[in-house]
Amino acid sequence: MAHSSKSGSGDQTKRLVVHAGFCTERGERASNEDFAAIADNQNFRFGVVAAIADGVGGSRGGRVAAELTVREFIDGHFGDAGRSPPKDSSVRNLQAINRWVHSIGARDPDLKGMACAFTALICKGRDLHVIHVGDTRLYRLRGDQLQQLTVDHTLGPGQLNRLTRAVGADDELRIDYLNLPNEQHDRYLLCSDGLHGGISDETLRTILVRRTAPDETAREIVDRALASRTGDNATALVIDVIELPPSEFSDIEGALARKSVRELPALGALIDGFRIDEVLSDSRYVRVFRATDLGDDRPVVMKFPKPLEGADRPMREAFLRERWIASRIRSPFVGEVIQLMEDRQTQLYLVMPFYEGELLENRLKRPPLLSLAGGLDIALKVARGLVAMHRANIIHRDIKPENIILCPAIPGQPTMVKIIDFGIAYEKAAADPGMTSPAGTPSYMAPELFAGSQTSEASDQFALGVTVYRLFTGRFPYGEIEPFTNPRFRSPRPLTKYRPDLPAWLDKIVARAIAANPNDRYHDVLELIFELEHGADRASPIDVARVPLYQRNPLLFWKICSAILALLLLYQLSRR
Repeated sequence: MAHSSKSGSGDQTKRLVVHAGFCTERGERASNEDFAAIADNQNFRFGVVAAIADGVGGSRGGRVAAELTVREFIDGHFGDAGRSPPKDSSVRNLQAINRWVHSIGARDPDLKGMACAFTALICKGRDLHVIHVGDTRLYRLRGDQLQQLTVDHTLGPGQLNRLTRAVGADDELRIDYLNLPNEQHDRYLLCSDGLHGGISDETLRTILVRRTAPDETAREIVDRALASRTGDNATALVIDVIELPPSEFSDIEGALARKSVRELPALGALIDGFRIDEVLSDSRYVRVFRATDLGDDRPVVMKFPKPLEGADRPMREAFLRERWIASRIRSPFVGEVIQLMEDRQTQLYLVMPFYEGELLENRLKRPPLLSLAGGLDIALKVARGLVAMHRANIIHRDIKPENIILCPAIPGQPTMVKIIDFGIAYEKAAADPGMTSPAGTPSYMAPELFAGSQTSEASDQFALGVTVYRLFTGRFPYGEIEPFTNPRFRSPRPLTKYRPDLPAWLDKIVARAIAANPNDRYHDVLELIFELEHGADRASPIDVARVPLYQRNPLLFWKICSAILALLLLYQLSRR
């Protein structure tokens, strides 16, 4: 039997979307004592709950225990989840079910000794809550890394069918509870021991990482387990996290407000399950490290504020702003900030994925200059990332090559691009957590910002235009601008002055994006993207027509003419 489903929780502003599929087979058993289900009541306060149970105590009693436990747990969750924290309601719910199952097994001869292993996950907001008893398992695939999140309650190797804990086995029940951050594109597998006993973790990872539809994946895993002839029922429930709701600002604000600024960690130090590996960058206010998340064994970037007198409040606001804004944007071209559970993080820092690659600024310093095709590919991806930010009412305020990472391409695939650093970005809303005064890097700041105007989508577009100009030339269209100066914006130098191999249509597009008057720029970055895409479709690099010397340098032209006339005069005089 196989089944697939799609679940969404909440309205469009608080939306949790998962896709799920499961498959279960009795194998060589006379009956199937496994039971699994997933449910969602379309209310963001309750989230999505999925559970699996593997019955013990005889074919009839085991099936009754498994189905009763799963159904009652799901019903109890939706009946109480809005009034209590997930941990309290889930533990209380399962303990009540345990007493009920135990009492039925004690008084009904046909169901004597019935019990079950049980694992449930609750996706609520951006958090994952796990309830576990017995030897059913929960795995998580994040990226290409597979991790078993539960621990088997068994006597050990050689006695895997001897449970030390099971729902209904005793009056009292010890329950494992986990609270973990959810991430978009995480994939979860709930399975019975008849499945994980017949298939290795590496084989599971190989199948899950192919990312086929959940029901197809569940069927393949079950078929592979049955082929090993364990003789047991085999059940797989696969859940893909498609979309997560944005973090609540009040939650982030409260969590970071309680974190202290401490001395910077040394290399090799262990901080909240992260190992500090190397320094990536160091500035006046922050130090950035590459680190390893020991729980997932994956590289991450950790940004720590420096403990400077008087900088605590502005740094806390900057970190809050960066984490808040990053949580609201969904784009493959915008960097993420990893959401940690509050009880894991003991001090103030940010954690981000480690993107293999190099800063665009470093690439521009290395010859050769980017080709038309390569430069356009990067420019369009940065522009699309900026559009995603603007749609979320977020102004980056510091678009520049130093804040763009080029990730190496998979062979045959184009380069991936990530916009990073939201330290001075802000949200255009009444509840904006950050400052709104003009800010940025002078050479990329639009002229109106020097006059005191507020940053806007138009000023972000100007910074993007300067970045595109530098993509192809390595230079600044208005020259490099020093801090604390009041520059005058004259006509920008044409792209073709430095790159005569580039087409005239690209020069025209970039010139409009970096126009000194914001009213002369494109209406929005989407229009700029349209022009770049269609310009690339209909044209190719051309040689720019040579400007006559008379127009380029009239004085030199007349000097040369005078010299020629003088030579002709001397020649005529010599013949006389």
